Parts: sequence; C-alpha cells; structure tokens
Amino acid sequence: MFRFSRRLLGVAVAAAVGFGAMVGHALADRITVFAAASMTDALKRIGTAYTDKTGTEVVFSLAGTGALARQIEAGAPADVFISADEAWMDYVNTAGAVKPESIRPIAANSLVLVGTADAEPLALEPKALAGRLDGNRLAIADTETVPAGRYGKAALQATGLWDTVADRLAPMDNVRVALASVARGDTPLGVVYGSDAHIEPKVNVLAVFPADSHPAIVYPAAATKGASDAARGFLDFLTGPDAQAIFTDSGFTGVGG
Repeated sequence: MFRFSRRLLGVAVAAAVGFGAMVGHALADRITVFAAASMTDALKRIGTAYTDKTGTEVVFSLAGTGALARQIEAGAPADVFISADEAWMDYVNTAGAVKPESIRPIAANSLVLVGTADAEPLALEPKALAGRLDGNRLAIADTETVPAGRYGKAALQATGLWDTVADRLAPMDNVRVALASVARGDTPLGVVYGSDAHIEPKVNVLAVFPADSHPAIVYPAAATKGASDAARGFLDFLTGPDAQAIFTDSGFTGVGG
C-alpha cells in the first residue's frame, strides 16, 4: 500500500510539473498590450500579423490613454503600453511603471474636423464653424485628460476658433466615442484624428488642422516594468516594416524603420 501511494504521488508530482510547464509556456506565448483607442483597427491587424509570424498571441486592452496610464501606474498586468501622446508616457515613466530604455515612437497622426458623410468642406474660421454647428455641439475627446482632446483644444485656440465653441463642446471619454457621435448624427461636427476619419465611412473630412496648430501627434510605446521577455520582440515589430505598412494603410504616419 505504501509503495502504491508513493507511486501515485510520483505520478501526481510529474503531472503537476508538466502542467506547470504547460501553463508557463502558454503565458510566455501571450502578450498583453494596453493601447490608445485611436489605434484599435491598426493594432488588431498588427496583432494578427505578429501572431502569424511568431505564434505569440497579442491581447489588447483599448481605451482612453489617461485611464490606461493610471492602470499601468497601479500595476495592471500589461506587458506593453502605447500612449496617444508623450505626456502620458512621461507620466508612467516618472512613476517607474515602464522601462525607460524601451520607450520609442511607433506612429504619428494628423488632426481633422469631420462631419457626416454628406457634409460639405468647411473653412476653419469662426463664422463658418458657428453656422454649421447651428446651436448644436462639437464632439471632441475630453480636453483636459485625453490626448486627442488636448490636441483639439490647442488647434482650436491656434486657429482662433476656441471662443466660438468653448461653450458648445460635447466632451467624450475618448476620440473613438467622438467619432461615433458624428457618424450616428448625434453631433454635426467633431474633432478627431485623421486615422479615425480614414476608417469610418459615415464621416467626411471637412478640414485638416494645420500641423503647426497643435503639438506633434506622436504615439510612444514602452515595455512595462513587469513585462515578459516577449514584450521586446513586439516593440521591435511595431517599428519594423510590416507594422509600419499597416499603420500607413490605416491612416497613420509611420515613424519606424
């Protein structure tokens, strides 16, 4: 009986070790990426391409950059953080939540004014903007906490439009919500990224804000403090030719080699 029990124990231990190895392997074959909502479509395509190439699954959590940055700061189980601006990346870096040496730009963007698909182009001047709004609201990401909103506020101020719309804003949790508001016709106009307008057939670009009317729109990425070793490979992939081609095709401006 004693021998039989010891034999069973040995089998159980071997099985447990084998199972643990399998679990460890499974975890090693998965990367969790927290990323700005404006990159949703491009990153899903990039994730699929990376999995096809390496066999490593990429799982995305896509939301407003500020919300994700605070989760990263609090120790959320992510391997990679992709921010919609440098300010939030500086925030998590200062908090010691990412590996400083891993930070690199992966894409850039433009800022546009959109309306419904049948809307005509619009001059970026107060009278024209007020007339098109006609008492309605301008969809924009939150101008205090969301990068797209901060860029939008800067552009509206630089073009002399801020006073016209300051009390007519419809602040949204992130830029994709602002885009959806215009696409549904809930708001007649919205300020979004060029890449957002690129993928939404129900909106039309009415005007492009001059590049010098707002800070450069750059998306930095970094490995988190507790990232797996696989995170470096994905970061390298993001700046490689395959991912950069997808970014460009999705309406972004590539910045990698």
